[in-house]
Amino acid sequence: MKSPLEVLKLYPEHDYTLAGAFKSRASRDPQRPLLLFGGKTWSWAEFGAAADKTACLLVARGIRKGDRVAVMARNHEGHVLVLFALARIGAIMVPLNPEFGVEEARYVMHHAGVCGVIASSDTLDTARAACQGLAAAPWFILLDAGRHDVPLLKDLIRRAPDCALPEDVTGDATCLIVYTSGTTGFPKGAMHSQRSFVTGGEAFVQRVHLQDEDRVMIVLPLFHINAMFYSVAGTLAAGCSMVVVPRFSASTFWDTAVETGATEVNIIEAIGTILKNRPRGEFRPQHRLRKLYGARQNFIESFRNEFGIPHLVSGFGMTEIPGVTCTPFEGQYKPGSMGPVGRHPDPARAWAQCRVVDDEGRDLGANEVGEFAVKTPIVMQGYYRDPEQTRAAFRDGWFLTGDLVRRDEDGWFFFVARKKDIIRRRGENISGAELDRVIGGHPAVHEAAAIAVPSELGEDEILAAVSLKPGERCSAADIADWCRQHLAPQKVPRFVVFVDELPHTPTHKVQKAALRADPALKARAVDLQSVTRDP
Repeated sequence: MKSPLEVLKLYPEHDYTLAGAFKSRASRDPQRPLLLFGGKTWSWAEFGAAADKTACLLVARGIRKGDRVAVMARNHEGHVLVLFALARIGAIMVPLNPEFGVEEARYVMHHAGVCGVIASSDTLDTARAACQGLAAAPWFILLDAGRHDVPLLKDLIRRAPDCALPEDVTGDATCLIVYTSGTTGFPKGAMHSQRSFVTGGEAFVQRVHLQDEDRVMIVLPLFHINAMFYSVAGTLAAGCSMVVVPRFSASTFWDTAVETGATEVNIIEAIGTILKNRPRGEFRPQHRLRKLYGARQNFIESFRNEFGIPHLVSGFGMTEIPGVTCTPFEGQYKPGSMGPVGRHPDPARAWAQCRVVDDEGRDLGANEVGEFAVKTPIVMQGYYRDPEQTRAAFRDGWFLTGDLVRRDEDGWFFFVARKKDIIRRRGENISGAELDRVIGGHPAVHEAAAIAVPSELGEDEILAAVSLKPGERCSAADIADWCRQHLAPQKVPRFVVFVDELPHTPTHKVQKAALRADPALKARAVDLQSVTRDP
């Protein structure tokens, strides 16, 4: 296995634009595969030619430097093609969640001021409705067949004339505006430069020791920073290939891995838990997956010992600051840790600095809990059209993550909770994330989410919303007993409510804001303080 630095040194130096990095990687062997989607395989040469044609098509449609084009669809080869084409002319891609309703999409479309929209047949009507009222009506292009009133991207590319493309695009040009999930307040559009994107890919080569012959399977959504900055950018940096999967499917995950020859995949905790709990008849032992990013303590043993994936890596990153910490690719592992500060393959390159600070910005000592503050070369340029929120996100040049963490004596960081996921009970700060993890470890529980609900005595009481595994039975008293076995008394939930499933964001995170906003949840819950035995 080559070292991460040896992988980068396989290719000529470049200018940290997407076009420059692509030319560098394609020069080695332009006929090797780059992208697999829907049964088609693109070589580096084919993709590069198509990206230039797409750039000319966009120029013909009036797109210029700095313009924004939205992509609203499930994962598609078009996401990657349009990203590279827009970057070639110094324009910006704005990826949207295809599950957005009209109001959610309208906010992003209008806030970004998009000039064009590339959609799929099932999102077109929503996208059109969302764009009503824009000062300049955008054009629409379809990624897939199924509608006859809008042209197909592949047909337009085929007919696009050749053109002279700009030669003055730099690595500092913005190439992506990724909007945060908006579970609290309005979404914010994090702007990233081409240099940030390419550098993020190089850092991912270090995190999972990505090789030039690897094949990255992309199951996370391409409107999310993980898929873009780790999987796509990592593929670019390593000069390897990627498999774009329309969406994560638990029942076909292992089949897809085998059929595509994937060797690396990124997941999140919910996906790992789902796969761990799926019937083993779906598992295909002949898969070639050897690396997984996004590993969590509750499923590491299953993935390593049952599924045979030897390299399980975890880390911390955000839309604004992708890829900050990382557990080592090999060697030491500390359960529950998001690792020490990551690094670039080139040890001479300055990298992230991390602090744990109190509310006044003072540094805290080892194993003290405080807010995670970060300085990193892979940082957003700011929130689009929101200087006030941009200023609020930084203190003296340090990005404030809003996450509470602790750092041990060895410099390893451990996530404690979001600041807003803290429950104040009986004078103690209690981590909702900790409760989720403990209750989720009950043999009958599929998933759990703990939230604060008002207490008659002031401060908070704890409500646990629980979904069970199929066929399992469990009572509220069983959940409380389990918590008593694993937690301090003040952390045992007072209220337990069983639900068929918990609400999730598009990236499979539990939407605690939706739970907090549901007044019926507490009304349906068993109040363990008022009963001696749960019926």
